[in-house]
Order: sequence, then C-alpha cells, then structure tokens
Amino acid sequence: PLEMSAKKPVPFLRQVVPVRKKVQRDPRFDDLSGEYKPEIFMKTYSFLDSIKKQEKEMVQKQLKKCRNVEQKEKLQQLLNRMTQQEQAQKKQQKLRERELSLKRQQRELAKQGKKPFFLKKSEKRKLELAEKYAELKRSGKLESFLNKKRKRNAIKDKRHLPSQKNL
Repeated sequence: PLEMSAKKPVPFLRQVVPVRKKVQRDPRFDDLSGEYKPEIFMKTYSFLDSIKKQEKEMVQKQLKKCRNVEQKEKLQQLLNRMTQQEQAQKKQQKLRERELSLKRQQRELAKQGKKPFFLKKSEKRKLELAEKYAELKRSGKLESFLNKKRKRNAIKDKRHLPSQKNL
C-alpha cells in the first residue's frame, strides 16, 4: 500500500494498491505439468527401485537383530507392506505389458489391412483369469487356491439358505 502522511486526514474512499496472492498449484492436477505417462515415469524414477530394495534389506537385518516385541511387530508390518507394494507394482507392470502387446498386435493387423478389434473389459478379465490359473498350475498352488475358493463359495451359499431357527 502507498504510504500516506499521518498529518492529513484519510480520505473516505482511498485508493489501495491490490496485493497479488500467490497462486498455489498442485502438479498432479495441473495441465502445466504435462500428461502422466506411466512408461516415462517408470524410466525416470527407476533408481527408486534400488533404493527400496536396500531399505527392505535394512529392515530385514533390523528385524533379525531386534529383541523388543513391539519394535519387532512394527518392523514386520513395515516389511509386509513393502513386499505388498512390490507385488502390486509387478502386477501393474504385467498389466501394462499385456496391454502394450495387444496394442502392437492391433497395429500390425491394421497395417495388413484388417479391421482393428478391441477386447471388452469382460474378455480382458477372462484372459487375466486364465493367465492366473496357468501361473498357479505352474507353481503347483492351483489345488489349494481352488479349495479356498470352494470354501468361500460354500460359506456364501450357506448364508443365503434359510436357517433352522426361521423354520
């Protein structure tokens, strides 16, 4: 604001210089930051994977040395969370690779002059499920997985049946 003389009375409608507010912007939602592309993001921040691996090893070492029960429990939870994040990242990467391979196939078919064919969400889900079953069969965990699924379905079915009390 302008400095005014203290000896003069302040006018009723005085002119105040407007102060510009700083506009805070979130780069996640701002167009100025550019478009999010997972491939570029993964390449740019690939060094984080090695850092995460080192941190995980450090937590494992601390877990082996730790004697305090509460501290050990916290470290175990942290380790579990790290492994879950790692698995989720691998799963996402597989999905991305699968989608990219489907896109490449469609481009090649389009180059040959054929009409492009895009999979529906349900068909993608079926392919994913078939891949999951193949992976379980390879690792030898298919039977245990199917048993768990049967038990879950049996519990659901029991819930919908009328109980003995109601009869």
